[in-house]
Amino acid sequence: MSLAILNCRAQYGTSAPPVTIEVFLSGGLPAFTIVGMAETAVRESKDRVRGALLSSGFEFPQQRITVSLAPAEMKKSGGRYDLAIALGILAAKKQFPKEALDGVEVYGELSLNGELRSVPAILPAALSAATAGRKIIVPRDNEAEASLACANVYPANSLTEVASHLAGREAIEPVDNLQLISVDSTSNDIKDVRGQQHAKRALEIAAAGGHNLLLIGPPGTGKSMLARRLPGILPLMTHLEALQTASIDSVLGMSVAIDAWRQRPFRSPHHTASAAALVGGGRGPRPGEISRAHNGVLFLDELPEFNRRALEVLREPLETGSISIARAEGQAEYPAKFQLIAAMNPCPCGYLGDKFADCRCSADRVAAYRRKISGPLLDRIDLHVEVLRPSTRELRASNCDAESSASVRDRVAAAWQLQMQRSGISNARVDGVELDEICDADDACWSLLENAAERFNLSARSHQRVLRVARTIADLGNQKKIAPPHVAEALLLRCLDRQP
Repeated sequence: MSLAILNCRAQYGTSAPPVTIEVFLSGGLPAFTIVGMAETAVRESKDRVRGALLSSGFEFPQQRITVSLAPAEMKKSGGRYDLAIALGILAAKKQFPKEALDGVEVYGELSLNGELRSVPAILPAALSAATAGRKIIVPRDNEAEASLACANVYPANSLTEVASHLAGREAIEPVDNLQLISVDSTSNDIKDVRGQQHAKRALEIAAAGGHNLLLIGPPGTGKSMLARRLPGILPLMTHLEALQTASIDSVLGMSVAIDAWRQRPFRSPHHTASAAALVGGGRGPRPGEISRAHNGVLFLDELPEFNRRALEVLREPLETGSISIARAEGQAEYPAKFQLIAAMNPCPCGYLGDKFADCRCSADRVAAYRRKISGPLLDRIDLHVEVLRPSTRELRASNCDAESSASVRDRVAAAWQLQMQRSGISNARVDGVELDEICDADDACWSLLENAAERFNLSARSHQRVLRVARTIADLGNQKKIAPPHVAEALLLRCLDRQP
């Protein structure tokens, strides 16, 4: 009888709970049993492991093999445990010292010829392994992803290579943490947008405070063009934020965008997207668009054309910055701290209020069109700004004097730095007593805000959002206290409040 113990990790959302793999060889009729809530892909590893061992020149033990995946009450899925099970059998057969597995975590799916295939969600596992101070053995295809988070990554191509390394015959050279150089990509430069100074100012304020923004205007006025230039004026993500965002792609089995490291994600789902596509779901369940936009921008073009139910599920993550998905096959929580940018026409035909075109929509049609967006959702949008059709003179004007994204980003970054030093979070997420403290408004500000709240019937949430935007405007001007002009500008950037 012989026992070998190895370390691995499961995948639940973006977390990687530890799994202890125990391989026990005993007498009796030959059998291969896997216990511990193993799903189909894990149970099928018996055939993959047997084929890989024989193809690699190892003797498959004609004994009773029992593999226990602990903790027993946690579901295990996928092929990530193949390599660990195979190594456990070899260690139990004394093909290499069991002590070689101390402080090591092992991942990899085996092919029948003994080669290692990559596994999804290796980045969350590598992050957890680094926190635990362990080394990690991964397939060669997972090398770059794992080395983003963990030092001493040991990449391998085959089972034979790993066994030789553990036996001390042919060592695998470890790969240190991957050092990445952030490339500043400004292909969508804000200076390309001609005119629209009011909308550009709103975009800068939204970027500086992390505020949600709704752009309203006729077709062809540059709403989508403006939205796509928001990531270019946002500060680069920190390394930790980039790892959090990359973990989402890792869970989905997608390659991590190393060439665009620290660039904030920009997700723009089509208006036919379902609620599950936006927030996540399916088997697993898997993350949706709002999680893929974590630490970045979610752009919803043609907002009223989205399914009403799909829009309503955004309300909770907009407040909490996370989404909990419960399905019959399991429950997972994913981060979803995104900045919502939306665009819409003012009416079904798109030309209401346009001085260059006639609108033929009745008042009832306009009201029905706008009712597609619920009041509670609009209440969570800090800024709603009209984007009017620019004149021919503005379109013909030279853009040589327009500010570039890099110039605007410098001001935005300075405002972000003030917020991080003061609260540790963006102004858009400050709440309660702390909001009153950081605003430090005088009587004139409160009087202006109270009059506006009474005149435009602002909700308590809208009242707070005006204060947050005013605080951001003050930060852009490097002002310690908000003043009446800051509050007035914040109110002017909420055009829907002033409409019947």
